[in-house]
Amino acid sequence: MSGVAMYSSVQSGGTDQRVMQHAPLVKRIAYHLLNRLPDSIQVDDLIQAGMLGLLEAIKNFDATQGASFETYAGIRIRGSMLDEVRRSDWTPRSVHKKSRMVSEAIKAIENKTGSAARDTDVAAYLGISLDEYNLILQDSNSCRIFSMEELAESGDHYLEESQAHDVEPDDSLGRESFLQALAKAIMCLPERERLVISLYYDDELNLREIGEVLNISESRVSQISSQAVLRLRSRLAGWMDD
Repeated sequence: MSGVAMYSSVQSGGTDQRVMQHAPLVKRIAYHLLNRLPDSIQVDDLIQAGMLGLLEAIKNFDATQGASFETYAGIRIRGSMLDEVRRSDWTPRSVHKKSRMVSEAIKAIENKTGSAARDTDVAAYLGISLDEYNLILQDSNSCRIFSMEELAESGDHYLEESQAHDVEPDDSLGRESFLQALAKAIMCLPERERLVISLYYDDELNLREIGEVLNISESRVSQISSQAVLRLRSRLAGWMDD
């Protein structure tokens, strides 16, 4: 049974109508996420998890908090899907460890030089070849701690919490400050990394489509996107730790 059928069959009245109204949003987010996830992740699993997130959004949404239902629901749906991915994360610990090493290397290089760390700089800092470095980036693409979705979620959680609980003014200011810091960090990315993120988020292209636009291989797009997110995480380390 599909996620839509499963959850709509147990709902009634206004909730049922809202579930069916926003089911296309669940599917759109699921297929968008699927393009960056390992082959072991099935779209039906994402959709079912997303439907649970939609039901939670319907249950907890508070219109007086200022955000639209679509915005709030999108956050809860994506978060529920990412929870499903976390539960099925079989990425080897060695991949996580190497990816953290790259992020720390980028931070160290950029703190020292004051400019964007190039792939050759990071490889030299780690004492590995450029091919080995690119392989780490490729492996990191399926490593959940470096997904662009979770990076965005670090800011979205402020909105989610504000809907579920009473929020002090400082909380909304904190979220706004994070989003400003994230936007600034994206604008300061090297041109190609910034373009890849723009095509992925603003134009909602998948990695294959981005490769066609830039005339590069899908694996190269994967490496560039991984390096972009590693760079953003290194520059926003304070926010990530908080």
